Amino acid sequence: MGISSCLLGEQVRWDGGHKRDPWLAEQLGRFVRYYPVCPEVGCGFGVPRESLRLVDDLHAPRLVTLRTKQDHTRRMLQWARRKVRELEGEGLCGFIFKSKSPSCGIERVLVYGVRGKGAPTSKGQGLFARVFMDHFPLIPFEDDVRLQDRQLRANFIERCLVMKQWRDGLRQRRRSRGELIRFHTEHELLLLSHSRRHHRDMDNLVARAKAMPTAALSAEYQRLLMEALRLKATPAKHVHVLHHITGYFKKQLARDEREELQEVIDCYRQGQAPLSVPIDRINHYARLFDNAYLQGQRYLHPETWQLQMRDLL
Repeated sequence: MGISSCLLGEQVRWDGGHKRDPWLAEQLGRFVRYYPVCPEVGCGFGVPRESLRLVDDLHAPRLVTLRTKQDHTRRMLQWARRKVRELEGEGLCGFIFKSKSPSCGIERVLVYGVRGKGAPTSKGQGLFARVFMDHFPLIPFEDDVRLQDRQLRANFIERCLVMKQWRDGLRQRRRSRGELIRFHTEHELLLLSHSRRHHRDMDNLVARAKAMPTAALSAEYQRLLMEALRLKATPAKHVHVLHHITGYFKKQLARDEREELQEVIDCYRQGQAPLSVPIDRINHYARLFDNAYLQGQRYLHPETWQLQMRDLL
């Protein structure tokens, strides 16, 4: 996972300081291998250095030094374009940017002097962040401030993990229609928890798999996959999926068992129990009745730490 270097405590800020984020460095850091990037140091600006700001055009701003007004736009853009090509070989499954930075901010970056006005507007994007997002439109990204929101944090981690599963599956079994169908089957309920529309569209895409070139099929599937996962998996969506799953046990559960399962789902819906409670009950029945489809679902068998994160929704 790529990350702005200062968030790991590296002293690369303009004043020689850092912006170490303990949660990113210590907690998430236990599960990921970070690839730290500091665009301004990468450009050779040095530490400490004169601070930078974005000016003039909101959609194509210039990067200038605050005091001496030196224009470093071209230098930064040339470096950024080289860097993203270099990052193609790193297998990144996500990137965490420093918020509001003139090089790394993904949103709400101050741009000064837009249309000749003195007051800055906070609708800009950092130069490196924009180049990265244009070059890697499917790689999940967030910034440190947005990741303080637990729902956004859980969604980001899930997207990164699915990206890794997608890449690992194709790498281990070669890029084939059969592998794509296997991946889709394992992730069907997870997709349904994010978007019924995307789940339907992806079902239709898989159904047409034999009529499409493998490369085109894979590219379109990945686009829909990451687009779907950007949509929040809300409690209401989870309840829909849980009710869908209970249909697999309709003929096997006694009436009191069906009612008890419904009560567990209602407790989750009302916020009285975490998502892991109905999932644990469903997994018990999936094992009891030897339901191979459910036992293979990533939705029901995520990594332990990922399930803990989903419980924060």
